[in-house]
Amino acid sequence: MELGIKNKSVLVSAGSRGLGKATAKAFALEGCRVAICGRNEESLSETAKEISEISQSNILSIVCDLTDGESIIKMFKKVESTLGELEIMVINSGGPPIIALDDLTDEHWEDAYRLTHLSAVRMVRSALPNMRKKNWGRIIAIESSSVKQPVAGLHLSNGIRAGVSGFFKSIVDDLAKNNITINTVLPGVYLTDRILNNQRLVAEKTGTTLDERLNILKNNIPMGRFGDPQELADMITFISSERAAYVTGAVIQVDGGLIRSVV
Repeated sequence: MELGIKNKSVLVSAGSRGLGKATAKAFALEGCRVAICGRNEESLSETAKEISEISQSNILSIVCDLTDGESIIKMFKKVESTLGELEIMVINSGGPPIIALDDLTDEHWEDAYRLTHLSAVRMVRSALPNMRKKNWGRIIAIESSSVKQPVAGLHLSNGIRAGVSGFFKSIVDDLAKNNITINTVLPGVYLTDRILNNQRLVAEKTGTTLDERLNILKNNIPMGRFGDPQELADMITFISSERAAYVTGAVIQVDGGLIRSVV
């Protein structure tokens, strides 16, 4: 299927590892001009080199702290000066840590809000002027299955991620008149570093092993396996395409059937 996004300019945040890396790679292989950002310059450079070799295209890597508004503004200026006006944006960030309810402080909640919610608001604000100018745009947020079905123990993520989807739905009317779609994808369980680190912590607290924890997670998935990051990336590239021009305000599960809710 021809997606119609060749030569489009794309920004993928937290694009050096895991789901973000797979997404950036997928766009590069579609012939897009891709920028990735993250906090670790070495990791970004390695990922940019790897994707460049596979896709035969140059990948722009930018060091950016998504909790810092000024850092986000500088990143967008770099993207525009190098790739031109941004057309597709994938909002992604590392998730908040696992902290017991009684140990959560205001600072924990404020940090999680800045990382997960406020960063999305700032990125949308920065992307809209050029997308409106071009009368075309795609905005996608990689959130979590916790938006529809809370995950045990992930109080910060459960409490904040759903707000991003609510924000997205609230601005659909504002963007649709300029042919800008805005959607959220909800990955289920993918064996990213975050999932593995979280399950190690749970294993330590419950006196189990990492393998036992992973088997519990796998047994809860109807398809009986963990997701491949490429599968999420394929969904993201599709809803960024001309073929999905009528899809906006959607909250799309890519989870092997993990979430059972009807809506």
